[in-house]
Amino acid sequence: MTERETRRLSPDAGGVAEAAAILEQGGLVAFPTETVYGLGADAGNGRAVAGIYAAKGRPSFNPLIVHVLDAESAERLAEVPRQAADLMDAFWPGPLTLVLRAREGAGLSPLVMAGLPTVALRAPAHPLARDLLREVGRPLAAPSANPSGRVSPTTAQHVLAGLDGRIDAVLDGGACPVGVESTILALDPVPRLLRAGGLPVEALEAALGERIAMDTSPERVAAPGQMASHYAPEGSLRLEALAPEPGEVMLGFGEVPGRLTLSASGDLQEAAANLFGHLHALDAMGAGRIAVAPIPDRGLGRAINDRLRRAAAPRG
Repeated sequence: MTERETRRLSPDAGGVAEAAAILEQGGLVAFPTETVYGLGADAGNGRAVAGIYAAKGRPSFNPLIVHVLDAESAERLAEVPRQAADLMDAFWPGPLTLVLRAREGAGLSPLVMAGLPTVALRAPAHPLARDLLREVGRPLAAPSANPSGRVSPTTAQHVLAGLDGRIDAVLDGGACPVGVESTILALDPVPRLLRAGGLPVEALEAALGERIAMDTSPERVAAPGQMASHYAPEGSLRLEALAPEPGEVMLGFGEVPGRLTLSASGDLQEAAANLFGHLHALDAMGAGRIAVAPIPDRGLGRAINDRLRRAAAPRG
């Protein structure tokens, strides 16, 4: 990806305002939470969210945690059952991520949820993260601010060691006090631990008054921290197609036009931003057979192709 100057912003009102302005323009800003530094983008801007994957070199489109200011903000994005509301009262802001059913029309990029009907939500406790969320006034998608597969960063210098030249800025808030990622819990309808983290499971069990099932298997994925879950449309997919066969609907890219096109200009970031929305649209139009144009297997193209190959795989 293109090198850019990565600015180191001060932990004051001016730095927060600069960070917010970058995010509002579709840029990428790393910011501190109490757990680790997150790599933030406007969760409603698909192109910006695709930029997260490009910067991290993330090999597949895993769901991303969406950071919000409070429970009221969460309720605008997801259905919040009573158990979830009680946990928000008890542990938010803090290192707890809740996986909840997303609301229709909530304005989130489908790329944030990786095609799933659920969204992972957290209200961070770090003062700078909260100041930034207030200033932006938008939910922020933010996985850990490190290259994929590398150790999560707990200082601004850690972020720069991995992502300097690949993101727009880092808001320097010093060392993160917790230092491990958030605990992820699903409620559907019984509580399931999807990732152990900064909030002990015993505290959650005490608050809920029941045992929590452990569900950290990579075979069933609903959240960050697990292997990617793979949305497949109802129709069958034929990849590397240069033209549709009779009865097929074409999903185009670049010079190969289609009924829907991931990116007419061949922009992989645009294609990534459109991927899940277009797959859902193909479902909505009842496409039984889908031909997919070739996607270059570089950069974000590798992640797009990974998803398409999994979607095209034989289904049991």
